[in-house]
Amino acid sequence: MNLADHLSAEIQSSVTIEYLNASGQALKRKVIRNAFTTLGRNEFRELVLRVNDGKLSQNFTLKQIKLFNRFMQDGKSTIVLQPDNVQLLISNCPSDKLKHFMKTLMIKHEASKSEKPVNERMRLLLGLPRVFETISPVQKKDVVQANEMRAKCNTETPVKRKGLGHSGPNAANRCPQKRARTESSENSLISDLRPSKKPTLTMPRQMQLSTEQAMVLRTVLSGKNVFFTGSAGTGKSYLLKRIVGALPPKSTYATASTGVAACHIGGTTLHAFAGIGSGKAPLEQCIEMAKRPGVRQHWVSCRHLIIDEISMVEGELFDKLEAVARAVRGRDEPFGGIQLIVSGDFLQLPPVTQASSQTKFCFQARSWRKCIHLNMELMEVRRQTDKKFISLLQAIRLGRCTEEVTKQLLLTGNHKIEQDGILATRLCTHKDDVDLTNERRLQQLPGDCQTYDALDSDPMLVKTMNTQCPVGQQIQLKKGAQVILAKNLDVARGLVNGARGVVIGFEGTEKALPKVRFLCGVTEVMKMERWVIKGHGGIYLSRQQLPLKLAWAISIHKSQPCSSAGDDLGLCGDFFIACV
Repeated sequence: MNLADHLSAEIQSSVTIEYLNASGQALKRKVIRNAFTTLGRNEFRELVLRVNDGKLSQNFTLKQIKLFNRFMQDGKSTIVLQPDNVQLLISNCPSDKLKHFMKTLMIKHEASKSEKPVNERMRLLLGLPRVFETISPVQKKDVVQANEMRAKCNTETPVKRKGLGHSGPNAANRCPQKRARTESSENSLISDLRPSKKPTLTMPRQMQLSTEQAMVLRTVLSGKNVFFTGSAGTGKSYLLKRIVGALPPKSTYATASTGVAACHIGGTTLHAFAGIGSGKAPLEQCIEMAKRPGVRQHWVSCRHLIIDEISMVEGELFDKLEAVARAVRGRDEPFGGIQLIVSGDFLQLPPVTQASSQTKFCFQARSWRKCIHLNMELMEVRRQTDKKFISLLQAIRLGRCTEEVTKQLLLTGNHKIEQDGILATRLCTHKDDVDLTNERRLQQLPGDCQTYDALDSDPMLVKTMNTQCPVGQQIQLKKGAQVILAKNLDVARGLVNGARGVVIGFEGTEKALPKVRFLCGVTEVMKMERWVIKGHGGIYLSRQQLPLKLAWAISIHKSQPCSSAGDDLGLCGDFFIACV
């Protein structure tokens, strides 16, 4: 069994074991702060969960189970064991490992339904010694058996129900009624092992990291402070997400210099984490603000601090944060002993400063060298495959516009900037120019506007949502409006964050929804999507809105998270000439 297979069969986390009565109340509770939970088989080849606290282990046979995974991204999940009336509350588990573990559990449990259960008489007659063997890696035959059992249960029980569900050896015959689920419930069922309305199970795989990315991840897991950089398309944001998924959630804080970038990696802004406002106040005042009860808890509990888009963080602010960390945590180590995982490209976006002040990058900060142990650069561009185009982008990035590069850029002025009614998007340096351009072009279109208002979980925190969510609180559209997709909907079909399109009409009776034709050739009716972000104090905020933004113009900062900016934005010749 290799390392990846082992990770699918065992996790390290906090586990609370609760023994319930018939009404679901906990009669007894045992909390294990550092537990190893392993999926295996006993002497009767039954699936078993073993929970080990480092001294003693407890085994739980998996007969009928329910899985609650609403907070999987935070490293939390619940396994309810029936009919034993026991539930395992898993927390503080690296989210990627937890996802692999739960999917392995799901497939193995579903596939085991095809095996005949061993009754009590046979157990006594066999008299086998107690055995526990770690589960074998998921094979293709396991997935096939699991899907066959789902299909069998689905055909035998055609009644559709909503909410929570059962699974187990007799699920195909019983499939009992589920109880209703509400949005406010703390745990929400993601996978209950029932086939009804469930997608086909697939092998628990994960996109492979490049050699460079894997080296960065290993360095981070070894505990070193790392700054890694790379040009656009080298997979910095993807690697950050993998790093977040590999670290314990309770002590890991994912931040970014801007709200949009923070939302992209599932974190919060650096300023929100630090709790020192804009950071312009004197150091003593910043320390006092950081010592406030709600803010101080962030600093004290943080062991791994991730900062994305570091190029936009001023050097003075970095020095101030480093001093605040030492003061609040009461430790003299650089950054108060917090491990730093820092990412960004200093050749892209500089800090936003007043025209009269001089730009000071993070690497020019006094504390940078003592805080960062290793500087690593990702060289392999994975977004584009055209080597000529890649070399062109690299030359522009370094400011080396030779005659050949200049000639290639000037030739883009002859490119057709309209394709199937989709225009090129103009990149602007200021948000005001973007808003003015989009509003003017929308007004020039004939017909009435269709207005779509967002549904926010907390209307009082609209400003916070507007800062961190990639879509606005309101969007107005007309037929012919140029739009850009703000969320990955279907990567295989080209419906990715940054895909360009044009509104060709509206469909629906109660509330007409926009029908968009995208540059990738797909035509789709856009429906409301949900974004979830972390607000102040670690609370979760959500917004439901169309995954669209007007795209006659877009700011350079907002174009950063677009996964296909080089292709779908169709950058026009004017932009390239301005760069030269």
